[in-house]
Amino acid sequence: MHSWHFTALACPLKLHAAFSDMPTIAYNLGMNQLTLVLPFALPNAELVADLIKVLQAPALAALLSRTSSSNLETFDNANRLLPHEAWLSHALGLSPAANGAAAQAAFAAQAMRGYGLTPEPGARYFLLHPAHLAIARSHISLEDLRQLNLSDADGRALFDTARPYFDEIGQPLAYGDAGTWFMRGDAWSDLQCATPDAATTQDLSVWMPEGEHARAARRLQNEVQMLWHAHPVNAAREERGLKPINSFWIWGGSQATAAPAPCAASLHVADAPGWLAALAEPAQRLASPSSVLASPQDTIVVLGGLTEAAQAQEWGLWLQQLQALEAHWFAPLLAALKDGRLGQLRLVLSHRDAWLDVTTSKNAQRKFWRAMTLNKLKAS
Repeated sequence: MHSWHFTALACPLKLHAAFSDMPTIAYNLGMNQLTLVLPFALPNAELVADLIKVLQAPALAALLSRTSSSNLETFDNANRLLPHEAWLSHALGLSPAANGAAAQAAFAAQAMRGYGLTPEPGARYFLLHPAHLAIARSHISLEDLRQLNLSDADGRALFDTARPYFDEIGQPLAYGDAGTWFMRGDAWSDLQCATPDAATTQDLSVWMPEGEHARAARRLQNEVQMLWHAHPVNAAREERGLKPINSFWIWGGSQATAAPAPCAASLHVADAPGWLAALAEPAQRLASPSSVLASPQDTIVVLGGLTEAAQAQEWGLWLQQLQALEAHWFAPLLAALKDGRLGQLRLVLSHRDAWLDVTTSKNAQRKFWRAMTLNKLKAS
């Protein structure tokens, strides 16, 4: 199997041009190049054989089997983020590398712009999410933020309670939505934080912030926990059978520039958390095959619908959602390749420890001698 490496480009989406040993792929330059990013489309290694047996996805099988290039990139999640997060940060020009020690989840300043906020050039900002920390017998864990069901009214009430304290210490908060806030922390450039999806389901003793200012971050977290401990929002949530908001999660630190870095890629998302949706233009936050195929630019599409089921190890639901992707995405995109509406399709599928990067085209789909299987989902 070939192994290709990323190089620094003005817009890192155009990675196909950086692969020096990749065969030249002829396609209609008037058509889109589309990159489809599917977090957690690679299932657990112990279960993948059984899942593939019941998954009916001939379009996905064709896209994975009849390819122009294929590469499995292993990923060290000691970086405190997930493979698809590192890939996307690099592809959008927000971090210098998609793997290795330089991989970062530097999304905060860019996400602020998506909420209509204006980060001050040169200032450092962090994403901050109201959260529920669950205390088990042997460890503390972070509840999946998608499951909190925090309303805008409750999110705003908690924000208004915490905001004066942040102002007092000179690290002001800004409100994005109920579950997505931003904190300015210019002095915290050393703070190494884990992304919430990387930390979810894990023992938090190894995922808490690290660095010179980690103690200050923990002290800030403790103060907010006390502010919210007896808050009416939490009392009402518990009456409704919801988990209290008893902490926050901080991550995504980045230094704001005067303007976002130019990139030829157009980002579209679907089933995305607020911070990720904010990286796309408002009209591109409910992506569909028709909308992305109509884009005049090269396009990245991130489909986040598999993440919650995979994190919760609910593989029956994961199968249902992947089956829906077959009907709503894979089959239409395969048809678009075959009839020339789409020049080249790149798939980036991941789990916690690796991503699979495959490229296909109209010409590649003519390789009838290649059996169409889902075996590449067995990547480990």
